[in-house]
Amino acid sequence: MYKKLIFSSLMIFNTLFASDVFVVGIAGGTGSGKTTLARKLQQAFPIESILISQDSYYKDQSNLTVEERELVNFDHPDCLDFALLKTQIEKLKNNQPIQKPIYNFKTHTREKHFETISPAKLLIVEGILLFYIPEIRNLFDIKIFIDADDDVRILRRIERDIKERARDFDSVRDQYILTVKPMHEAFVEPSKQYADLIIPRGGENLTALSIVISELKDELIQKEQVSAP
Repeated sequence: MYKKLIFSSLMIFNTLFASDVFVVGIAGGTGSGKTTLARKLQQAFPIESILISQDSYYKDQSNLTVEERELVNFDHPDCLDFALLKTQIEKLKNNQPIQKPIYNFKTHTREKHFETISPAKLLIVEGILLFYIPEIRNLFDIKIFIDADDDVRILRRIERDIKERARDFDSVRDQYILTVKPMHEAFVEPSKQYADLIIPRGGENLTALSIVISELKDELIQKEQVSAP
């Protein structure tokens, strides 16, 4: 039954698109497993795909003091440069390279240098708020929402922020209570309604992963056939 539901949702893959680039959007709450799924999809298409994260597009906070930066609600849509993300997705869809910003989560500022990303046949974009913004979600050929239990997500968030972002337990806990949880309820969870496919457990759901990979392979083959002279 579960496989049938996935196949039914993936019927939209059979539509022809003007762009040669197929764009996959992966959204879901913090710690849901969306990044894991995105990376596994990229690993399945090591030559044909590129992966960019919404997290790279946080607005630079260098104009604020260190104390002021700690008070910023980084889980609110206003903290993200969606205009730049939209422009760069559109460039990649049009087979143009981009200069992707690099965000420093320890200082909450953008680095002075950029990362050059060349276009590929498959563009994978992941982030918690991708489906909340109409101008962004309309860029995706397929929208996948990753569902996970709240307790699993908070544990993953704590582990990530302590290991990768030089945070302590108290600050992660306080941020989750004050901003992460309420912003999830206000913006992330409601955006699930726009998903074409909802996958529980993210990259750990090997059944769903294999089906999505299979369908993407078919879609890339169809695009090559359509674009062939």
